[in-house]
Amino acid sequence: MKKDRILFFLFLLIFLVSATLLISGSSILVVSLLDVPAGTPITWLGLISLASMVYLGIRAIRHPETGIYKILNWILKLNILLAILWVPICYFLAGNLSFNFSEKATFQGGQLAMRIFWIFTYSLVATPLLLILFHYMISLFRVLWKKSQK
Repeated sequence: MKKDRILFFLFLLIFLVSATLLISGSSILVVSLLDVPAGTPITWLGLISLASMVYLGIRAIRHPETGIYKILNWILKLNILLAILWVPICYFLAGNLSFNFSEKATFQGGQLAMRIFWIFTYSLVATPLLLILFHYMISLFRVLWKKSQK
């Protein structure tokens, strides 16, 4: 097996385990690991693995040949970078590694920071999914275009 394929399946496994634990609301998520809830690294690994899995799984994005795929490649690389930086950015927003927010009047740990946290986190999940959809739309249009040219 090629290195890319092995990494793809590794990221797929990490993503599936992470998603299963998060969706089920497993009690493992609140177990403290060095004063950090296990849900924090589990979510972090899930976010990184989702974007990395899409990057490794779609050759046209990984090795772009057209302008649109060069843009998709850039967007996905930015998404991977932001997923890697998710914990430090969210720590700045929440002021803690549990990512708990309150009704504080200050920014850090307050309601505005909480909204930014959720928008940021959801965008890290939505972006790779939208890129998959966009890739398949491009592929469909290419097939339809070729058929119309015959």
